[in-house]
Amino acid sequence: MQDMEKVESYIFSALCSVNFLVSCLLFSKMTRVQRDPYMDEIFHVPQAQRYCMGKFNEWDPMITTLPGLYLVSVGIIKPMAWLAKLTGSVACSTAMLRFTNVLFNCGNFYLLYLLISKLHHRDKTRLMFRRILCTVSLSTFPVLYFFTFLYYTDAGSTFFILFAYLMTLYGCHKASALLGVCAVLFRQTNIVWVAFCAGTVVAAKMDDVWRMEYTKKKDERPSAVRVPLSSQGVKKVITFSLDFFTSPETVKVVMQVTWPYAVVAAGFLLFMLLNEGIVVGDRTSHQACFHFPQVFYFFCFTYFFSLPVSLCLHRTLRFSNALKRHPVFFSVLTIVSLFLVWKFTYVHKYLLADNRHFPFYIWKNIYQRHKLVRFLLVPAYIFTGWNFLETLKSRSFFMSLAYLTCLVLATMPQELLEFRYFIIPYLMYRLHMPLSPLSRLVGEFLLYTIVNVATIYLFIAKSFSWPLALTTQRFMW
Repeated sequence: MQDMEKVESYIFSALCSVNFLVSCLLFSKMTRVQRDPYMDEIFHVPQAQRYCMGKFNEWDPMITTLPGLYLVSVGIIKPMAWLAKLTGSVACSTAMLRFTNVLFNCGNFYLLYLLISKLHHRDKTRLMFRRILCTVSLSTFPVLYFFTFLYYTDAGSTFFILFAYLMTLYGCHKASALLGVCAVLFRQTNIVWVAFCAGTVVAAKMDDVWRMEYTKKKDERPSAVRVPLSSQGVKKVITFSLDFFTSPETVKVVMQVTWPYAVVAAGFLLFMLLNEGIVVGDRTSHQACFHFPQVFYFFCFTYFFSLPVSLCLHRTLRFSNALKRHPVFFSVLTIVSLFLVWKFTYVHKYLLADNRHFPFYIWKNIYQRHKLVRFLLVPAYIFTGWNFLETLKSRSFFMSLAYLTCLVLATMPQELLEFRYFIIPYLMYRLHMPLSPLSRLVGEFLLYTIVNVATIYLFIAKSFSWPLALTTQRFMW
């Protein structure tokens, strides 16, 4: 047993080094090709450089996120510059600022491994290679990995959310709440995933009470709460939930554990009141709305990237059987989905105007081909959504409910179709899926590698120009 743990630690250490080396080589190549700030970097880089010079009272009004990225960058770069005796503009150059995300990438690699080990702790020896390969695969998740090499908030934002969730799993709730504050300083919408950390604690307590409740009944076997499929099951869960949240005893137990998250939530509410909203800086392009189809887009996005590990003939057959057994339910679901697509589809001006982003081409070549296309895709939304929920069945109902609630809150208010907003909800989904066989994990890693090679190649080699712009344009997520 100890020998296998040593082997695992050696393999993992070697892969950490390989990950860092490969990331450094790619970072070097992309930075040589694109030396100047690109896209949103034209706002982030100058702001970080102001902080490097100690000008903390200067702020670009076009920036919509809090200054977490810049504060952490300065905290990392300043000591490094002092040790390496770097001075002047070199210390906080675009390349140095981007390199902080390479460091976050290494941190994400380690955190993913720890989370996978914690969430899938059974039979550690037998599942060793699965855990390692799953870590390698998720650390190269294309949308996140691409932004490792640019000065964006995604790598750092993901790092602090993963770290906060890890602390939650280990019961270190004060540390988790503090890390959640750091995550919010990178991106305000991360408050949803701080709530998810608290929600998992509440869900675990509800599971415990559920088991105790039904252990008392001799005619029912104790079990974790599963997603109910009948009206009776839904009624049972609602009744149980009402009893749980109206019982002074259980509320006291929950508050004793979750109060650090409540403090963060209260602080965030105060920030929203003082700021008169969630967005800082330019609010014109970041208006909240009820964009329900965002959840449908996320289902399709998730199905594509998890295809090697979620594709299952038996699951597809179960979906076909479910259609036959519950025609009324699926008919109503289709009608509701059609209504949501009809009344709540928003098309952001950036999605139609900026041909540097991949979503522009997806929208142009699929959704804009005909006005009926968005309605014809509803069956695909229903299937991918059903597949998504099926893969969550291994988790407790209350845990799944907490995740689904946070998923909707994180995606639905966004008017812009932006794949970066799907990074954290996707990783949370994959982390909670059962560990797949090695062959499937290899398939997932190959898919991610192919997509990474394609997107990085397009960025480096397929630049183009706009008629009235002097700068070179490049394709990106």
